[in-house]
Amino acid sequence: MPNLSSKYRAPALDKGLDILELLAGASQPLSIAEISEGIGRSRGEIFRMLQVLEERDYIGRGEGELGYSVTPRLFRLGMEQPRVKSMIEAAMPVMHRLADSSGQACHLVVPSGGQIVVIARADPPGEVALVVKVGYRRPMARSTSGHVLLAFQDDPVRDRWLDLIARDEPIPDRKKLVKLLSPLRTCGYASEASHAVEGVTDLSAPIMQHGAAACALTIPYLKQQNSAPTRDTVIGLLLDATREISAALQFGSSARPAGLP
Repeated sequence: MPNLSSKYRAPALDKGLDILELLAGASQPLSIAEISEGIGRSRGEIFRMLQVLEERDYIGRGEGELGYSVTPRLFRLGMEQPRVKSMIEAAMPVMHRLADSSGQACHLVVPSGGQIVVIARADPPGEVALVVKVGYRRPMARSTSGHVLLAFQDDPVRDRWLDLIARDEPIPDRKKLVKLLSPLRTCGYASEASHAVEGVTDLSAPIMQHGAAACALTIPYLKQQNSAPTRDTVIGLLLDATREISAALQFGSSARPAGLP
């Protein structure tokens, strides 16, 4: 909601941002009445704003739906940031080789507020793999990729991130979570049962830039019955891939990533 103590006011912009933030956090499309109630403004105040946002493709309604939801437009704009583009450009060739050699799908994850978001993926040549869609989001504290991102930060940065996460979703046991993160720095990767799919083990390792995890490369590992590489072999391939991408980012950028987007 708007900060009424701000020195400068832009009421129309405030309304548009309030609507986008409300819809971005909603689990299903919202009606005009629900949006009106959610941002504390009358239907008359938001009607034209909804029309403009829909015309500009920031929000939309599915066929036969009365409610609004955000479109991928904001996500696409975020992907155009030079830092994100360079990250994807450095990672994709390595990710394709990793998918080919491991026989497993892999995806690239960055922090976004108190969540993680998938910004790129590579699929293996075989017929069996767990593929995670680009744009997929999950609370950072409840994802293996998020644990890796948290583990490979300086203590002040990690504490700031945990504070931000807790604003959106209470962390049941913060001390337990921090204790879980410590061993990850020692072994250099995480191996955890998937927080979303039974029977899948998430293998995740950091891509480092200037001493901190800029992103995480994750494999949703599926044990296969044929002569596919073993889990230990896949972990080795994953670590080789993250080292290669980290090296490419070190030589391709001189600016330290500035915390959560």
